[in-house]
Amino acid sequence: MPPKPRLALLALLALLLAGCTPPPDAAQAPGKPYHHLADGRFRNPPGSPPREAGFTDFAPFFFGQFLRSFNPPTPPPEHVLSPEAVQAGRSAHAGQDHITWLGHAAFLMRMQGATLLTDPYLSERAGFLVFGPKRFVPAALSVAQLPPIDLLLISHNHYDHLDAATVEAMPGKDRITVVVPLRLGDFFRERGYANVVELDWYDSTEQRGVKITAVPAVHFSRRTLFDTNRTLWAGFMLEAGGKRVYFSGDTAYGATFKEIGQRFAPVDLALIGIGAYEPKAIMRASHATPEEAVQIGRDIRARRLVGMHWGTVTLTQEPAFEAAPRFRAAGAASGYAADTVLPLKIGETLGF
Repeated sequence: MPPKPRLALLALLALLLAGCTPPPDAAQAPGKPYHHLADGRFRNPPGSPPREAGFTDFAPFFFGQFLRSFNPPTPPPEHVLSPEAVQAGRSAHAGQDHITWLGHAAFLMRMQGATLLTDPYLSERAGFLVFGPKRFVPAALSVAQLPPIDLLLISHNHYDHLDAATVEAMPGKDRITVVVPLRLGDFFRERGYANVVELDWYDSTEQRGVKITAVPAVHFSRRTLFDTNRTLWAGFMLEAGGKRVYFSGDTAYGATFKEIGQRFAPVDLALIGIGAYEPKAIMRASHATPEEAVQIGRDIRARRLVGMHWGTVTLTQEPAFEAAPRFRAAGAASGYAADTVLPLKIGETLGF
């Protein structure tokens, strides 16, 4: 693709993923919770960082991303497991609850006999058709290699979390139960999924023996230039067999995590985004730093933390592999043992 059209398309995708300042908040919807606005949009919970970035922040960001697209990072050899090692790890944990990191925010999870899949961005690009940032490592498993999925959990509608190519290619649409935040259900119904559950924050559903509660996240939603915050975004708290697993989706740090901790602590395992945090002026209202991710873990009293949303695709400006050592260091500084703050290898399986 010629450089100028490529730059324009990259700028558009960066706008969709990083998010310019959304329209000013409307009034709160009468009789609805704080995050529901009268014009039908949603907003972040109280105590969240404001969105203050403007054109002078976004213009150099777009140009920097354009230049980075010509020089993708080279993963260290230990970052990605071989296909044989992926399968061996999954087989070794077949008799217990476990997660397998497929890359970015995609986890294949086994919990009390149910098979769950989170935010499965498994295709090559995080964008529309052939446009958008290209992942520099493949997913640990392709759609064809996935086991039968019982529960599909989607945190929000950004392209690196709601991947239309993966969603459309998945078999078993008549048996999979899809759990999504409010107003995101039609995306799946239109693609043939028969069982779709929409949740507001702190709403719950029990499916296949797993209780799933949507919990607040500090982020935003946008699939096009014209639908900002028209669908809700969320994390998920999963409960089964006396265990709790937290999946953050995309989130910045905010006061809401202390409330989540008051409702659910302690948590056995927390899957938290640790990447896509620079430049801070743009990202502080959308993504947590590694240090903030550890603070989220502390707020919800999580016993073990797994970092995600890093080491897969270049969305922002920090070095591609910086997040993991910062995450480990922040965990140690906060009193976590070394084996409880884990940046997994892509394809690695962890029992819990």
